[in-house]
Amino acid sequence: MLRAAAERLATAGVDAPRRDARALLAAAAGHDEAALLASPELGIARDAAERFRSFVDRRAARMPVARILGAREFWSLNLAIGPAVLDPRPDSETLVEAALAHVDASPAGRAGGWRVLDLGTGSGCLLLALLSELPRATGVGLERDADAAALARANAARHGLDARAAIRRDGWAELDAGARFDLIVANPPYIPTDEIAQLGPEVARYDPAGALDGGPDGLDAYRDLVPRLAGWLAPGGQAFLEVGHDQGRAVQDLLRAAGLRLPAGVCDLAGTLRCVRAAGP
Repeated sequence: MLRAAAERLATAGVDAPRRDARALLAAAAGHDEAALLASPELGIARDAAERFRSFVDRRAARMPVARILGAREFWSLNLAIGPAVLDPRPDSETLVEAALAHVDASPAGRAGGWRVLDLGTGSGCLLLALLSELPRATGVGLERDADAAALARANAARHGLDARAAIRRDGWAELDAGARFDLIVANPPYIPTDEIAQLGPEVARYDPAGALDGGPDGLDAYRDLVPRLAGWLAPGGQAFLEVGHDQGRAVQDLLRAAGLRLPAGVCDLAGTLRCVRAAGP
């Protein structure tokens, strides 16, 4: 079953088809992947076999494994995902790493009562990752989509973080006047409109368009967001913005024009600037 599924996924153009087939078979059968590897003679019940075939059909249509299973691990947190939210990606963990490095460099460290703002929280991955590492922190996640907001609340409850995470169905303009935050994180839509159709089918077909489309040059959301940042940052606070692989300098120019200071940006493992940092004037 595993071999036939891997061959079908390879024909459909799936990267790492055997890895994906193994993950789907383990989920369908209720086994740990390590058990499948250690005991290839394991039998598969009829209902599990049917479930596995259904999973493979969806993966052959290029639905991501995480969407088939309804969950994604991010920063060691198992998060529910659905059609209303982006499938969290390892690139976004760069923002969490950068924010925690800033926290660790401060006198209060991780014991401080940090106030966190997550703009366009989606599944809540960024906000919940930070709250999981900062036991005295509280946070606000703004999310206009009702289904996405409900999913973020469910994820917060799943990990016992709901008492410290307020998920609000507000846009950026509705944020309370006078609200100030020590850490601001955002993964805004940044794909240029004309490039969305060229993305891999796992993204173009299954991620919500509103979370991808950044306008003609991909910078529309930053032009809306950046002028607001200085008013939201508490003294000593910093903002951490995910950017497209070729957008770091352009976003830094917007931040400078808004009078913000720019600590060194953060690169991914390939050396590409993927997280732009900003501090108050």
